Amino acid sequence: MAAAAALEAVAPLGTLWGLVQDFVMGQQEGPADQVAADVKSGSYTVLQVVEALGSSLENPEPRTRARGIQLLSQVLLQCHSLLLEKEVVHLILFYENRLKDHHLVIPSVLQGLRALSLCVTLPPGLAVSVLKAIFQEVHVQSLPQVDRHTVYSIITNFMRAREEELKGLGADFTFGFIQVMDGEKDPRNLLVAFRIVYDLISRDYSLGPFVEELFEVTSCYFPIDFTPPPNDPHGIQREDLILSLRAVLASTPRFAEFLLPLLIEKVDSEILSAKLDSLQTLNACCAVYEQKELKDFLPSLWASIRREVFQTASERVEAEGLAALNSLTACLSRSVLRADAEDLLDSFLSNILQDCRHHLCEPDMKLVWPSAKLLQAAAGASARACDHVTSNVLPLLLEQFHKHSQSNQRRTILEMILGFLKLQQKWSYEDKDERPLSGFKDQLCSLMFMALTDPNTQLQLVGIRTLTVLGAQPDLLSSGDLELAVGHLYRLSFLEEDSQSWVAALEASGTLATLYPMAFSSHLVPKLAEDLCTEESDLARGDGPTRCSRHPRCLQALSAISTHPSIVKETLPLLLQHLCQMNRGSMSPGTTEVIAVCQSLQQVAEKCQRDPESCWYFHQTAVPCLLALAVQASTPEKEHSVLKKVLLEDEVLATVASVIATATTHLSPDLASQSVAHIVPLFLDGNISFLPENSFSGRFQPFQDGSSGQRRLVALLMAFVCSLPRNVEIPQLNRLMGELLELSCCQSCPFSSTAAAKCFAGLLNKHPAGQQLDEFLQLAVDKVEAGLSSGPCRSQAFTLLLWVTKALVLRYHPLSSCLTERLMGLLSDPELGPAAADGFSLLMSDCTDVLTRAGHAEVRIMFRQRFFTDNVPALVRGFHAAPQDVKPNYLKGLSHVLNRLPKPVLLPELPTLLSLLLEALSCPDSVVQLSTLSCLQPLLLEAPQVMSLHVDTLVTKFLNLSASPSMAVRIAALQCMHALTRLPTPVLLPYKPQVIRALAKPLDDKKRLVRKEAVSARGEWFLLGSPGS
Repeated sequence: MAAAAALEAVAPLGTLWGLVQDFVMGQQEGPADQVAADVKSGSYTVLQVVEALGSSLENPEPRTRARGIQLLSQVLLQCHSLLLEKEVVHLILFYENRLKDHHLVIPSVLQGLRALSLCVTLPPGLAVSVLKAIFQEVHVQSLPQVDRHTVYSIITNFMRAREEELKGLGADFTFGFIQVMDGEKDPRNLLVAFRIVYDLISRDYSLGPFVEELFEVTSCYFPIDFTPPPNDPHGIQREDLILSLRAVLASTPRFAEFLLPLLIEKVDSEILSAKLDSLQTLNACCAVYEQKELKDFLPSLWASIRREVFQTASERVEAEGLAALNSLTACLSRSVLRADAEDLLDSFLSNILQDCRHHLCEPDMKLVWPSAKLLQAAAGASARACDHVTSNVLPLLLEQFHKHSQSNQRRTILEMILGFLKLQQKWSYEDKDERPLSGFKDQLCSLMFMALTDPNTQLQLVGIRTLTVLGAQPDLLSSGDLELAVGHLYRLSFLEEDSQSWVAALEASGTLATLYPMAFSSHLVPKLAEDLCTEESDLARGDGPTRCSRHPRCLQALSAISTHPSIVKETLPLLLQHLCQMNRGSMSPGTTEVIAVCQSLQQVAEKCQRDPESCWYFHQTAVPCLLALAVQASTPEKEHSVLKKVLLEDEVLATVASVIATATTHLSPDLASQSVAHIVPLFLDGNISFLPENSFSGRFQPFQDGSSGQRRLVALLMAFVCSLPRNVEIPQLNRLMGELLELSCCQSCPFSSTAAAKCFAGLLNKHPAGQQLDEFLQLAVDKVEAGLSSGPCRSQAFTLLLWVTKALVLRYHPLSSCLTERLMGLLSDPELGPAAADGFSLLMSDCTDVLTRAGHAEVRIMFRQRFFTDNVPALVRGFHAAPQDVKPNYLKGLSHVLNRLPKPVLLPELPTLLSLLLEALSCPDSVVQLSTLSCLQPLLLEAPQVMSLHVDTLVTKFLNLSASPSMAVRIAALQCMHALTRLPTPVLLPYKPQVIRALAKPLDDKKRLVRKEAVSARGEWFLLGSPGS
């Protein structure tokens, strides 16, 4: 028994010895992984591996020793966590001793030390011992890159795990690392070395007398001029090295005396990249420097920055120079001053003012903007700097404004003033009298009003912006100033159509109305109300467009200022009253006038969404009123009303529906429940009790025996219920869904049936999974199949199928795949085939009225990608199997799907689908052509290699389509011809003469937009193959 056990013990060791020999003498690499795996599994111990290596480790031949140590090191790299403390001690001593060995052995020794540096059981003191041995015995920079990287890894591991021990070395550790890094050139190693230096500084290792040496060993790489080789597998970019080195250089104020002269030198050089890097590094340094570091270099730094901003031809250098000046000023602003210290901020700003202010007074104004930018960069650094600069510059600029009489010069000066005013908004002042603008308030207001009354549009625009900024300053404008300002905004809001000032005036009114609601309620709302009354009387008299042309502006102004709850309570009743007035007397409003009012209501509703109280006020005020007007328009009356007819038009109903949806989406569930309890019974039971002025002449029963006009109002019900939060319970839901289903297949009014189908789909999409949802779906499927089978309702049944399919596709419902298959089957239908093809566009696109995320619909992420994966293969198979007359329908459907698919998803599938897309370009349907061209254009830019394989077909088809009867197709084809120039030049050059000749024809196209694209595309083809193209 004992003999058998001994044999079992010897057998594995014999195997180990064989593996060692295969690795050391046989030069095979596989045994090392096998030995490591056996050690990890417990078959051998590390000690047994060392014993098996005994003769190799003592072999007089260096290469044999190197292979032996290499095997041991590779095992340790995988098994270091299994080592005991005493094993680590012996291994460390062994490896340290071998650092004195032949240079062929050193790489393997370093790998072993790297493994041991990862050991948790490493006893105290050994980390220091290892590093001392490396510093003393190894000339690191004579080693290959990978071995130098190993040394940096050892140091990094010890700094991470044995920080206190290394700090015990004091400055010797810093000096040792300087020797290790000195002369490093490989970017992979530099990234690690820069990180080590950064950690040395940021973790407070002792630098001792070696601060300058540490700076020199890193700053010699500044500025980085590394260009990565093509197809670099390591992926190291120049920016990575720049940021790593910048972190080191800007990590400590102790580098300042050496770094700042270097930065000044590089900023003054002629190399653009050096200027940018230096200014960005200066910017970073200012975050850690104080006054004492900057004091001696401020004049030189200012001179360099000033010169770059005044003379540079690069906007990037100018921007970085201004950013550096801002950081310098901020650094000087935050430094704590001693009582006896000089205030460097004031003297620095005085120098800037001295060098810049005289340029503000030059008649030719050449250096006005550079000077203003420098002053504003300094002023934007701190409140103290802002006060100092503003108090010196504003009087000068105010004086210059009055000196110059030309509008362009005044505009330039006012824009500079505006820049300084904006800076004041960054700082808050508790005491009103401390605000630097208080002393200039009257002059600034006078200047602003002069600009607002000037006939020059550009000066007016700057004046409006100035008014907005001044208004944002707390307590700066008096009530008299506000009244005057509101008057100017009112006047500017009614300027001619081609003026930019009226748009800016409306925007400014909205901004200021939030801050000064009382001023706008008192001075602007009454004027606008009076204007609306005048419009109504003029409209009633039949007066022409001279007066009524103010009507849209008046509505836009009312919506623009509805930015405060108190103003909304005045403007909303005005707009609703104006809409009601159109239904009375002898007014003859057109569709445009009614839509304009509804659009203003829509804008007010959007502004109210920001405030829950305003949102509920708008909903409970506007929605009943709009429903009342619509119900009244749909019920028969003896008196004739033009508004009734207008309100029931498709476009107007769609606009009213949009207002109702916007007023509903942001309601809280509790408030939405209150509203749904009134509105659903209105449509199901005709309960009109909650509507204002509800004495209608007839009953309202849109789902029973209602007239066509009443059924059309289901679009308003759709807007409301499809915008409710998902957790709001809808009363009488079963009945409502049944009524919607019946109406959706009613053939007498397509508008009503489509609205009912959309409403049904919107409710399906939000309904929680369960038996009730399954019942609704079964009812819908039965209705669709019955309608599609035969009869006059096929079109309506198809519309219902399309919307129900979209509702289910968006939420990943299992039934969506069956309905999509049914839709694909209709592509072969002689009557519905083209409509079914267009239906794929609806399935893939975002809707604006129902099934929207804003309306709380369940829209799963990446539903388009899933639809593509599930259905495009079937579409392709169907295309190949379809008769020739049906193929265009499959191409159209496929084109719609691909056109709306995210391009990263499409690119991998491009080789298999491209032939079908090219065939779609030959389809006579202009919709298919446009959709396919829109799909191909980005692919030409993103997948040029694949597309270049079909260049002959692409050139021919694009040129043919550039003569299409459809303007949109001609434009898209020419844009694709332009995009073709991104393909490899050698592929395109044979076609250059043909293309240039062919593109001469669209240069004479009767449409300007086509000519514009032709010029752009032909120009690119002309330049093809020329030097620098």
